[in-house]
Amino acid sequence: MFLIDDILLAPLSGLLWVGEKLNEVVQHEVSDEGLIKEKLMGLQLRFEMDEVNEKEYNRQEAELLARLEAIRKAKEEEV
Repeated sequence: MFLIDDILLAPLSGLLWVGEKLNEVVQHEVSDEGLIKEKLMGLQLRFEMDEVNEKEYNRQEAELLARLEAIRKAKEEEV
């Protein structure tokens, strides 16, 4: 009986595993200071090369800086 249950539930278990892995990747990307800093440098470079206008640059920069600040606050609260 348990073998049949395992076979029938295998697709669901696989889907749950994929969901957990995706969540880990998203959490890492959202909470990685280095990644945010890289995005800020890339944004600065695109602005200097006139690929992004000033209004869009300011909007994206404010968003990235807010994310960076949130990460730092979260790390301070952990300690």
